Amino acid sequence: MPNSSVRVQRARARSVRGSRTGRAGGAAAAAMGASQTRSEHRHQDLADRTGFSLEQIKNLHRRFQQLSGDEETISKENLESIPALANNPIRKQIIGAFFDKRNQNRDEVGSCEQIGFEQFLMVMSHFRPPSLKTTAEEKEAMRREKLRFLFNMHDTDNDGTITLVEYRKVVEELLSKSGAIEEETAKAIADAAMLEVASTNVPAMGPDDFYEGITFEHFEQILKGLEMETRMHIRFLDVDTTTMRCGKFTS
Repeated sequence: MPNSSVRVQRARARSVRGSRTGRAGGAAAAAMGASQTRSEHRHQDLADRTGFSLEQIKNLHRRFQQLSGDEETISKENLESIPALANNPIRKQIIGAFFDKRNQNRDEVGSCEQIGFEQFLMVMSHFRPPSLKTTAEEKEAMRREKLRFLFNMHDTDNDGTITLVEYRKVVEELLSKSGAIEEETAKAIADAAMLEVASTNVPAMGPDDFYEGITFEHFEQILKGLEMETRMHIRFLDVDTTTMRCGKFTS
């Protein structure tokens, strides 16, 4: 009888342990399911705000993780390490655009030290091409967003105007870094180009008048005939922005 009693007690103990293990496994599965549901809801919210599909968001998230080293944020240093950007003459402006609060659909100006995936996605949405279902009104809004993004890249002091100094700096970087033209020559070309813009935007401007710079409205007029809805791409992240599919990671 004692042996029988011991066997019964052992059987009960195994039953209790099995029950606890089952409850623990069930709790873990429930927690995992809840986490997955939250992630899906978050991705759906981002899809609604950016126009990306859920698949595109997942592809971009994989690229973000590659750039960040599986961290929650990326810094300018992460983008500066991309080989495809090394010899780009406007590398600084391109990288800075990702950390510019104006490009993140925020009612703020200034620059961030680091950005998370949501901010990264908001910036990437500027490169999203129109689809077959995009209406004419939506295309026009997308075009204006792309123009605003380009304008912000040149308006480095956030004052709403691209001044001669800012414009000259970009032209100098584009021309002088090629090694085929001297800095003073690049500066003269920038000055002449700005004068041409001024005479176009302000026809009645006198010889002694001061042209404050290019406003966004002037910028729109300058690029009025340029088809850019499908031409504004981003390649240095090794992402095909016509499909938002990631190729080989080269970071």
